[in-house]
Formats: sequence, C-alpha cells, structure tokens
Amino acid sequence: MKKVLRHPGLRLIFAANMISMIGSGMNSAGVTWYVLQATHSEVALGTLLMLQTIPAMLMLPFSGVVIDREDRRRLVMLLDAARAIVIVLVAVLVLRGMAKLWEVYLMSILVAAGFWMFWPTMNALIQEMTPESEFVQANSLLVAGLQGGWLIAGSMVGFVYNSIGLSGVLFIDFISYVLSFICYLFVRKGQHGAAQPASVHRDHGEFRRFFHEMHEGIIYIRRHPRVLLTGIAWALFLGAMFTQGVITAPFSDHVLKAGAVGYGWLNGGWAIGAFLSAMFTPVLLRAAGRHRATWVSMAVLGTCLTSLPWVAAHMHGGFRWISTALLVCVLIYAVMGCCRALGGVSFTSSMMDMVPKHFMGRVQNTFYFAATGLQLVLSILVGTVAHTSGLTLAYLIVGGVYLVGSLATVLPVKETVAAEPLVEKIAAD
Repeated sequence: MKKVLRHPGLRLIFAANMISMIGSGMNSAGVTWYVLQATHSEVALGTLLMLQTIPAMLMLPFSGVVIDREDRRRLVMLLDAARAIVIVLVAVLVLRGMAKLWEVYLMSILVAAGFWMFWPTMNALIQEMTPESEFVQANSLLVAGLQGGWLIAGSMVGFVYNSIGLSGVLFIDFISYVLSFICYLFVRKGQHGAAQPASVHRDHGEFRRFFHEMHEGIIYIRRHPRVLLTGIAWALFLGAMFTQGVITAPFSDHVLKAGAVGYGWLNGGWAIGAFLSAMFTPVLLRAAGRHRATWVSMAVLGTCLTSLPWVAAHMHGGFRWISTALLVCVLIYAVMGCCRALGGVSFTSSMMDMVPKHFMGRVQNTFYFAATGLQLVLSILVGTVAHTSGLTLAYLIVGGVYLVGSLATVLPVKETVAAEPLVEKIAAD
C-alpha cells in the first residue's frame, strides 16, 4: 500500500473519497431514518430504493461509452458539483420547514443517479492511474475509504440525528462534496482519456459510432466467459448489498427495539469491519486467491444475514448501555463488513486485471445495470415481505442472493480469450 500512497494523484483520490463518503453516508442514513419516521413503513423504504434505481437503469447502458471516451477526473468533478447543488437546495428547504417528502425522494433519486455514474468512473480512473501490480492494494484503500467513510458516517447519524436533524446532515454532505471537488482539482493537470486502439475508431456518424461502441462492450463480455461469470456474481453481490438498506433500520427499530441509536451501532459495526479489513485484505487475497476469497466472503455474508433474526430472538440480558442481542448483532455486522470489503476488492481487482482500460467503462456498466435491475426487484419484494410477513423472511431473501452469488463464483469456465486479438475481431464485426 505504501507504493500506492507514494503517488500524489492517488493520495488525493483516496482522501476525496473518504471525505465525500462521510457526507454521503450521513445523507443515506439520515434520509432512511427520516422516511421511516415519516411513514413507519418498510414498503416506503423499498419504494425509495426502487425509485433510486430508475435513473440508473436509464443511464447505465449509455454512460459506459462516455466513461471510456472522456476524461474520468473531469467526469467525477462534474458529478460531485451537480450532487452538491441538489443537496444544498433541499437542505435549505428542510431548514426552513418547507420540504415535502416527495422533494426528499427526488433528491435521493438524483443523488443515486450520480452515484451510479460516479463509481464506474472512479473504478476506471483508479485502473487508469494504478500500476497493474498494485490493483489489489489500490482497491483495498478505496474500499476502506468508501466503507469507513460511508458507514462510520451512518453510525454517527444514529447518534446525532435527533440533535441536528435532516437539514444538518445534508449541509455536512454538501461541505464534503465541496472538499472532494477541490481534491480532484489537483489530482492531475490537463485532459486525459483511456487510450483506444486505432481499430476501434470507425468512420461512422456520431450516433452510429456511439451505439457501435456500446455493442463492442457486449461482444467483449460474450466472448470472455470468465468476465461474464465474475460480473454476474458481482451484480448479485451489489444488488444484495444495496437492498440491505431496506431491512437494517426496521430491524433496529422493530426487532432490537434500539431505535436510531441501535441503527448507529449496526452501521458502526459494519464500518469498523470494512475499514479494518484494508489491513489484511491484500494478505488474504495473496494467500487464498481471489477466486476462493470471493465465494467464501459471499457465503459468509449470506449465512450471517439469514442468522440475524434468530440471534436477535434468542439473546437476552445485557449491559446498561447495550443489550446482548444488539451487541451480538453488531459483531455479526462487523464480520459482514469484513466480507463486504474482501469481496468488493476481489471483484474490482479481478475486473481490472481481465478487462482492458478502453473497455472498462462499458464492461463495468453492463454489470452495474444488472445490479440495479436486481435491486429494483429486490427493494420492492423485500420491503413488501418485511411489512407483511416479517423481517425474518426478508433477511432470508437478501441472504439467499449472496448465497446464490457464492455458487456462481465456483462454476467452471474456460479461460478468457486474449484481449488485443479480440479488439481486432470486434472492430471487424
């Protein structure tokens, strides 16, 4: 990791992500708790997550081409600036007591649209700027910053939400975007794009060329079975992870009877596990291999989630400041945080190794599109099941998605085709 941190641009990227994720984590947790308090319904949380996926579903098929064409640093800065403007406008409305629930929903939808454009761009930028031998270390630091910032902030909201309210949370998020924008401003000078082989550039009109480049990404995935299978497992991993937002807050409120503070403890456990995993993820991946680490981490995630309702029901007693059930659930969330970081680093590093830089945006976005489609279905299903049949079945559904993903990673496939000869074939199609 020291080699990665010696690069000034990468240091600024990691700092920017840590800062912005603190704000984004507070925003996400604050909005989740605000909606739950306003509606007292898991269905409302599921609807919020479902609405957040719609712009992503519309954007992701096309934004991969943009990521592969344009300067990725400038795209990230544009996305940060746009989200900051949206958030500060809603923060002012909430502060003045003028905000309506639909306006909070709209803000979350627009911010989520930026999120789904931001992370494929960020992964492509990291791949572009990092030496190939340092992909695991770079992704470990990125995930540590993401999870540490996002979820430690989420735990903070549980403890301070009653004092500063949603408006205070949103103003903190706005400031984090401003600081992140300044960091990216100094990452490097000039405009850079991912180098593409000359054969990829066809003499078509702009409209035909755009869709031709989209088609290239699909052909690349179809001709690389290992990329396809890894991407399917990655989509299951992401879809399940984002759907957990539907069930964690109600689990704290209805099952553990711990309210916003319990929600903070659960998020804090996940955050600590994910952040500390940066210390040992590169070592584990070298020792066990990415393939084994991926399926084990998803299997543990699935097992932990399916066991949580049983743990909460059978643990009694505790201390003055925390119940035994909450303490054990926090520890389980810490284990899941470790597995989330281990699996996430393994997936992104594997993709960076397998996919050429000039295909990264399109290939990534194909699987992000699949993940958002899965989240769209799961958010409504899990929210409805939690509201009508109970959280035990809802946790079983999300845990089951992780377990299916772990099985997908162990299926045998043929080795991938060499990348460069394939580019020539694609260009000839």
